Amino acid sequence: MSYRKGRAIIFSSPPSVRDSAAVAGKKEGEGPLGAEFDAVSEDPHFGKDTWEKAESEMQSRAAELALGKAGLSMAEVDLLLAGDLLNQCIASGYAARGRGVPFVGLYGACSTFAQALGLAALFTDSGAAENALAVASSHFCSAERQYRLPLEYGGQRPPTAQWTATAAGAALVGREGGPPYIRAALFGAVQDLGINDQNNMGAAMAPAAADTFSRFLQDTGAAPADFDAIVTGDLGLVGSRLFLELLKKDGLDPGARHTDCGLLLYDRERQQVEAGASGCGCSAGVASAHFLPMMRRGEGPKELLLIATGALMSPLSLQQGETIPAVAHLVWLSCSRRQ
Repeated sequence: MSYRKGRAIIFSSPPSVRDSAAVAGKKEGEGPLGAEFDAVSEDPHFGKDTWEKAESEMQSRAAELALGKAGLSMAEVDLLLAGDLLNQCIASGYAARGRGVPFVGLYGACSTFAQALGLAALFTDSGAAENALAVASSHFCSAERQYRLPLEYGGQRPPTAQWTATAAGAALVGREGGPPYIRAALFGAVQDLGINDQNNMGAAMAPAAADTFSRFLQDTGAAPADFDAIVTGDLGLVGSRLFLELLKKDGLDPGARHTDCGLLLYDRERQQVEAGASGCGCSAGVASAHFLPMMRRGEGPKELLLIATGALMSPLSLQQGETIPAVAHLVWLSCSRRQ
């Protein structure tokens, strides 16, 4: 059973991330991690007639690929935890339609994948589920239509803006299986330092990432040096710099251990993505295609903290002049099951 250390939840029998898969769009496939995605679609519609249906299709493909790699069917999944950026999580709801699997729709904005992994670990470690599937997605076109302007408008983007990833990631979490294991999770508290620019989400999310990371170290007694990789979700260039500055004020310096999914997904020198990537599919895609398989093969980091960040805004809140609250959720992924 799990137990608490402050706000951190420690899993006494760390669940296994049995397998994972990621599906991406053309732009993501042209980035540095393109060859690591399980599938890349040249068609942004994914064979459908709307952007929103395309995102649901992308989620479905990622889920089926992850299950296929693990040798399971959807009927053997006890719980599906999924989320996206769209109002009422419609991409996830429609992707789950007709599956016959208990569904928990999640919204943590771009932090959704870590939120789903943490909750999946709680369900499996407690015995409430044998296998839980964590899924998250975003689509550049569906997000732009909802949050900003029609694509046809062609508005200019400032250097602080981030490019919403067209990607979906799915990870099967089970009570039994090999590495990587989920050793711990910490669900973050909402932070708001007064940022109200929707084109500077990195600045809005950095305080949440720093607070969650600092809290985890404080509660568990761990140090940055205990981890081979400290991976934030989608802070991008601006947010990553602020994250490190905020940590230094607390006397913490992750150094070269820190990297950001928003900076790994695209080649900022070659692809026009301004400050990097964002969206639920950013950390979901990078983790499911890159970090989780690498750890499963026994390559790369042995101890990894994934800290996914989310800007909890809506078009309506911004129109009302509200600032952007943010949250960050953390999962500790390890190649070892020992405590």
